[in-house]
Amino acid sequence: MEQPITLKNNGQINIILNNETKKEKSYTTSIPRPAKKAVINHEPLREIEREMSGLVGMEELKKMIKEIYAWLYINKKREEQGLKAGKQALHMMFKGNPGTGKTTVARLLGKLFLNMNILSKGHLIEAERADLVGEYIGHTAQKTRDLVKKALGGILFIDEAYSLARGGEKDFGKEAIDTLVKHMEDSNDKFVLILAGYPREMENFLSLNPGLRSRFPFIFDFPDYDVNELMDIAGHMMNDRQYQFSAEAYKKLKDHFMDVKYNQTPRDFSNGRYVRNIIERSIRTQSMRLLEEESFERNELLTLTSSDIQL
Repeated sequence: MEQPITLKNNGQINIILNNETKKEKSYTTSIPRPAKKAVINHEPLREIEREMSGLVGMEELKKMIKEIYAWLYINKKREEQGLKAGKQALHMMFKGNPGTGKTTVARLLGKLFLNMNILSKGHLIEAERADLVGEYIGHTAQKTRDLVKKALGGILFIDEAYSLARGGEKDFGKEAIDTLVKHMEDSNDKFVLILAGYPREMENFLSLNPGLRSRFPFIFDFPDYDVNELMDIAGHMMNDRQYQFSAEAYKKLKDHFMDVKYNQTPRDFSNGRYVRNIIERSIRTQSMRLLEEESFERNELLTLTSSDIQL
């Protein structure tokens, strides 16, 4: 159809376009979009990873904890799909010298298992031989049962566990071990038992009680810290307390750690605990110095000098 043409007064030609539009056929079809997968943030794992990121070293241990989380999580998913899920116990052994972070990691595991609904409370009960072993026949079993009862829903952490076996067959410590084993079987999913102690003594303990090793599927080694790791620990402690080392103080402390690591036996060195004791003594010494000098400038309050470092 031809478009009409009009002539304006000024002589210009104006073409009027037809404003009718033809509708085009639609050949598109509605394709349903797949449902979006729910975002899983694994917050229990993220939380323990955040807390462990502040711990120096322990790289292998951090990997193992993630492995435990993955195993527990996937088992839950298998149960949801009607598949068989493993019911492996979570009892553990920690082998390491003092100050290597055993108790700290036990607390973090309690929090992880609570957040995953593996444990109902996630608390930590710390114990040693005197807390389990009684003075007469039957007393030990009762003390041990009471301790396990307190730990239900959480973790029972027994330090220097090998001391339970030091007295031989007639010692009441054996009764404590037998009672613990019974509760591990009867209340397997209601608490986690962690036995801890020096590496060599723990190995001897297991060799004297061969049936125990199979009851502890997770055995973690806590190695001693090297010099650089000890300095990292010292740095974390200083930052947490808002202090800093002078260059001379830093060198003095590092030289001391090198001397200690190469000249003392591991049994005489308490790793992180040793570092903490030095830092706390040094801060007290600095306080006395500043009080006597009446020097209260910000940088003075922040800085530990070489003379402050108490070894």
